[in-house]
Amino acid sequence: MVGIQTTRFDVQSLRSGLRSMDDAELLRFGQAAMYMCSSYANSLAPLREEFVIQVEESRAEWRRRYPKMPSSESI
Repeated sequence: MVGIQTTRFDVQSLRSGLRSMDDAELLRFGQAAMYMCSSYANSLAPLREEFVIQVEESRAEWRRRYPKMPSSESI
């Protein structure tokens, strides 16, 4: 029987994992998470909250590392 996965997404372990990544790994992770939020990856399926959280947390980690660097959102 197929059921809906009800496990809670662990943000603290995600943050810990992001902190341990080097810059290149963090960028790749963020790009992969952004792709999973795209319409190409989710053609008819609803957007999964876990991917949105991964994008937000990877951006937050990048801003923590480079606070004075302009982000693409401000351009």
